[in-house]
Amino acid sequence: MHVILPRPLKIDSDMWVDEAIWGHRLYDEQTPWLCFMEFLNILNAELEAGRAFVEQVDNMLTYNPRSRLYLRNILFNNPRMAVIERQHRNDNRSQWDRWKESMVNSAGITTPNYSYLEERFLSFEDFKEIVDFLSASTIEGENNKRWSSQFVFPFGPDCLYEDLNVRENNNTSQDRRFFARTGELLYLMLSRSGRGDELLSYFKKHILNKDTQFNRLVASLQSPEDVAYSKREGGYLPHLHLPEYEMLAQDWVNLFKCDIPAYDVIPYLINLMGLHMLLYSLNRAKEVLGQDEKTTFVVEIVAPKKTVIRELSADSFSDNHNLSRFAVEHYVRSACDTDEWKAAVQANEISDCRDILKKMFEWPKDNKEKDYDHIESSEELFNTFFENAINRHKQHLNKFHNVWSREIGLSSRRGSRRARYAPQDLLLKSLVLCVVPLRMEFQEFLETLYVKYGLIIGDKQADVYISNGRADQEAFAENAIRLEQRLASMGLLKRLSDACAYVENPFAIQEEG
Repeated sequence: MHVILPRPLKIDSDMWVDEAIWGHRLYDEQTPWLCFMEFLNILNAELEAGRAFVEQVDNMLTYNPRSRLYLRNILFNNPRMAVIERQHRNDNRSQWDRWKESMVNSAGITTPNYSYLEERFLSFEDFKEIVDFLSASTIEGENNKRWSSQFVFPFGPDCLYEDLNVRENNNTSQDRRFFARTGELLYLMLSRSGRGDELLSYFKKHILNKDTQFNRLVASLQSPEDVAYSKREGGYLPHLHLPEYEMLAQDWVNLFKCDIPAYDVIPYLINLMGLHMLLYSLNRAKEVLGQDEKTTFVVEIVAPKKTVIRELSADSFSDNHNLSRFAVEHYVRSACDTDEWKAAVQANEISDCRDILKKMFEWPKDNKEKDYDHIESSEELFNTFFENAINRHKQHLNKFHNVWSREIGLSSRRGSRRARYAPQDLLLKSLVLCVVPLRMEFQEFLETLYVKYGLIIGDKQADVYISNGRADQEAFAENAIRLEQRLASMGLLKRLSDACAYVENPFAIQEEG
């Protein structure tokens, strides 16, 4: 067992159960892309404060993200621009005047002043062309999120801002639905990885570079008045040191070392981050349950017809999906094994039982204690708490494995009623770029994927399934052959002879000498 850091003095959640195991917090509605965007906001804010990847006090992260309301109104809350440009074609003065009139009630800005834009663009048409281009680069553009939760692609630091809820009377508040603290956990993990300085050098060069062409385009839309930022207190990560932190950091370093254009590396970073966050969530559940065996994913390389691997992969997915709920059940029931609880039950002291649940799990919150005053037995009190804890877990964290494995292209329901691990090409390419320094023999590649990530593809990694009769060696050998053929079709594998195939990293930088 690893040492658990003290929980925060101030707790704003309904109870301290999921957070005690995984931290505050893993959240299904925050996709890997949005997790990465929240992380970049934190990193950039801490970089500006001169303490990037430096955790001065454990779990006391405080940072100042930007709001950039002028930029966001221009890109995402600007419905009249196209009509005005068309109605007043070839009349630059009228176009600017009518557009500024249409933006007089810009949300979240008390007295908007867009006059600075005319000084930066030769014409309204040029301005509109830039806005159209940047709007089209929206993260997860095919969504129905409100305009204040839309995010431009991270071309540079001027593209970064927090998730906001903009209400009537221009009142704005931070929203925790899409920036739900998962990015804070990611930042804390990397701060504790021991690779912060190395990572920071890559981020400053590739992603947080103010001087790139596209970042300068975004900066041209910013108002000199738009300097507002707010103070945010960060999340809670239970463990000070874990192997998962260093493994994630190392994989990101490996990707940055590839000869990949700055912006093109981001999807690979996100895919590998998502895989590591899944491993983190499953490993923490296994730790609570006292399970020592390796976390694994039986991976089906999709075949034209249904195979036994598909069923095993679906079973593997289901087993992993249920782990978090089992962990919560076990963690909550641990209260009943304490001497304090047993003594309180023996003495029939319901008030002592309430105090124990309050001390261990921060339940119920002070403003909800009266809702449970009618409960007069320890059994009913515990069962009520247990039901509340499980129902709360099912709302979000229990869905994390399902949502994130699908989002990074690890799982799929295609051709089946059950979800199973069936990786998409982008994830496979991400893995090749991450683990193959230049070239690697195919069987070694399969073993590396198993050792690092628990991915079971070939027969040598599937020994437990073969030995217990759930599949034969041929089924997994054919699964590996399908991966070989797929990597070859992607230009990531070459077969030199019948007995020799090599996986190749097309972006590897070959060292001289």
